[in-house]
Amino acid sequence: MELEALRDANFKLIDDALTDWSTLVRSLAEMKKDAEDNLHQGANKADWAGVNAKVSKQFIGKTAGEFADAHTQAESIYKILNDTVGELKDYHRQLLDALDGGRKKNLTVIGYEGGFTVTTNAPPEARSKMDQDNKGDITALRDQIQGILNKATESDNSAKTVLQAIADQSSLGFSDASYKDRDSAAEALKQAEELAALAKKNPDDLSVKDFDRLTAGLKKYAGDELFAERFATTLGPKGTLEFWTGVTDPQRGNWDLGRERLDKFDDLQRSLGMTLATASQSDSTAMGTWKHTMIDIGDKPLYGDRGGPMGFQVMSNLMRTGDYDDGFLRDYGTKLMETERKLTGNGEHPNLMWRRTGMDPYLNRIGDDSGSDPLTGYLKGLSNSPDAATDFFNQQFVSKDDPDNPFERDTDGNGKKGKVTLSNFQYLFEERDWPEETNLKGDDLHTGQNNLALALEAATTGHPAGELFPASASPGHSDGQTKLFESIVASISENPERLTEHSYMSDSMGQIASEYLPDLNRAATDVDPNPEKSDVDAQQAWKRVENLYPVSGSSAEVNHRDASRFLFTIGQNPEGYSAVEVGQKSYMASLMDYHLNPDLPENRHPDHDTELTVRSIARHSGEVSGTLAMGRNEGVASGAVENDAEYDHSVAQWKNTISGTVGLGVGVGTSFIASPVAGAFVGGTAGTVTSVVMEQIFKDVEGSAKDDAGTEMGKNWENGQDDNMKYTRRAASEAARAHQHAHPGDVATWAEEEASQGFLSAGDYMERVGAELVTDI
Repeated sequence: MELEALRDANFKLIDDALTDWSTLVRSLAEMKKDAEDNLHQGANKADWAGVNAKVSKQFIGKTAGEFADAHTQAESIYKILNDTVGELKDYHRQLLDALDGGRKKNLTVIGYEGGFTVTTNAPPEARSKMDQDNKGDITALRDQIQGILNKATESDNSAKTVLQAIADQSSLGFSDASYKDRDSAAEALKQAEELAALAKKNPDDLSVKDFDRLTAGLKKYAGDELFAERFATTLGPKGTLEFWTGVTDPQRGNWDLGRERLDKFDDLQRSLGMTLATASQSDSTAMGTWKHTMIDIGDKPLYGDRGGPMGFQVMSNLMRTGDYDDGFLRDYGTKLMETERKLTGNGEHPNLMWRRTGMDPYLNRIGDDSGSDPLTGYLKGLSNSPDAATDFFNQQFVSKDDPDNPFERDTDGNGKKGKVTLSNFQYLFEERDWPEETNLKGDDLHTGQNNLALALEAATTGHPAGELFPASASPGHSDGQTKLFESIVASISENPERLTEHSYMSDSMGQIASEYLPDLNRAATDVDPNPEKSDVDAQQAWKRVENLYPVSGSSAEVNHRDASRFLFTIGQNPEGYSAVEVGQKSYMASLMDYHLNPDLPENRHPDHDTELTVRSIARHSGEVSGTLAMGRNEGVASGAVENDAEYDHSVAQWKNTISGTVGLGVGVGTSFIASPVAGAFVGGTAGTVTSVVMEQIFKDVEGSAKDDAGTEMGKNWENGQDDNMKYTRRAASEAARAHQHAHPGDVATWAEEEASQGFLSAGDYMERVGAELVTDI
């Protein structure tokens, strides 16, 4: 900073700007609150249908989020400017004091472009002698002024760097980077550069102290947007891969790390992955180049002619933690599957290049698998990024028109096979030869396929795998999500062994099914979802089904046969069974409350006969539970499940999962239409119809889970039927009383009778459409 600039600084304009920023921050805070409380929450409670349900609600949610980001960014900018202006004012005062002190000693300071001089107030002919006599004072003043200018320059440059970094984070909209002051933002950038310099060191030279500093620093700053972007871009794509490979490769020769910090490698992997995920959200030009380059080198050996793992093999392991940018994941996945096709002959043979051999490094330190198959880590990354997962699985893997397509199937039942187009889902779930791996005990590992199930959970539900979202916060299922769900149901119905032979995938499949119960209950009606416009009766029948099982967003179209076989297969695993059974009971209870509410708008009634509505809900719900019960018996009969008590124990665990709040991803998930009259489900609070029923279920099952496991399957079937009748009756009774129905006893009786018929009809139906699936019922 030039001397004149600081000396003659006029702070009025910048003070006015600060006042404007302060006003803007307050205004944005109010707009943020209005956007969330009125715009967003109002949209969640609105009665959405058609295009509005698929587009408008989601758009409004994102718009409300932009107000929040705008407030965050404005507040950070204000704090940074306020800090900087305060410091510059202080340096301005210090400079004026120094100049005044110099004048009292007869010293003059003369500024010029690029610097300044200090001399005495003496005539030119005498100045040389006077300067010599006052050399000490001149030097002291010069150093004092230079120190002030240096600090002012540092303050100004630091603010510029931080503000530019924040602006670069988002090319459109606003960044949610939040900092309490300028120094904290500047420190984040400083730490990023220092830690990136450590990571650039030759891995052989990385000391234990360096390792500890990297692990601690990345853990601390993993979610910091400025830090993450600066760290990633300073280290570079290839440097990132070389760093992680070098740390984990036993052949690199860094014995100190392997001996003293082997148990901390997983911590470093998690923090590094989280940091890169945060960095990937940045729209800066440098980060855009980083992402493009990382994808470009994905199919190349890390060390060129000297070999080494492929870029995909290294990077995918760093995707196991964090929420990566959807665009980056999509482009990465496209190139990854292109490479898979090249290495497998379009899927005709196993991928030997991605199977660990000999002295290959263990690129993964989170869990037991080696990390040699990049799809394992990538799929785990997709499980945290639902939108990218949906797009990935619906992408085409190979076309039926490709002359090198090795896949042939009989698609029309004429006994002749022809080439078929496969999506990424179909290839990975139905056809891929997954690399075999074992843990140190010799047990087979299935991490890749388990991660596949987690990614499918995210892709079909719209939220990260394992997280339970309230229906009121969801925009409903998208077309892509329902399309994928339809493919999953059809695939498992066609060949149940795709799931039963990989039972570790059943917990995710159960959660998926529980969030599509409206669609599965619709399937049980056997009503055509696409009636001819000229067929008035068929049109009315489908309208009744739509009102009986309301859906927000897109609805999946599955036929009755496939839905039943799908549920039967899921029921053979305790975790899959419990997710759907708990969900169905929650859904049934909330439907009773919904349809018995006298405030339900006239156009939302499935018909004007309360008894018919109650009986329809009870019958279809009973069929779902009956189908699951048959699957439960099959699981025990086939020996896939050691004893029946595992089922009750698994159901009981849901009490802890939902923590007393019914409605969080249980039963209807993102599909339930969240109207104001659906309070029992949306609120899910104690005392509502749904919560009363669920409390009874958990109380009963906690007792039965402690019983002996030797109960005959026939008795299990009878108990299941009795329980289903009891819970359905309780739900109908509670709903009738809650809404002051004139004859709650009649309502309860209708529900009980029809629940029994629905449960029994499941057995009859499965005998017709799935007899070959049953070992012995």
